Amino acid sequence: MEELTNRISAKADIAADTAEQAIAIILEFLKKEGGEEKMQQIFDALPGAQALVEAREQAKSGGGLLGGLGNMMGGMMGAMATLNELKGVGLDMGEIQSVVKELISYAKEKAGDEVVDDVVSQIPGLSQII
Repeated sequence: MEELTNRISAKADIAADTAEQAIAIILEFLKKEGGEEKMQQIFDALPGAQALVEAREQAKSGGGLLGGLGNMMGGMMGAMATLNELKGVGLDMGEIQSVVKELISYAKEKAGDEVVDDVVSQIPGLSQII
């Protein structure tokens, strides 16, 4: 994950800890929306990614009612919640777009275009920002 974090940090011109938070937020969203089998292939190709998402999920499990509702939202509501979380860690729209593009590019390098494109195709509107 360090290679990916550093790459995104440099590309989006953001701090490494912010990049790592953004990666976790995006991967968690993709895990919920992108299809379990294909996302497992991506997690297998990105060592440390699954542990990062699991740690984030554990931290959020104590989020009370609102945290629980956010975890249950899917589709457009889930995308909006994810966007708000990314903004909440200090990213503007340009930075968010840079992070998403670089994460997708890296995942394609490691897991293959077909696997990543299949995940992206499961999420309406995602292909428009990458």
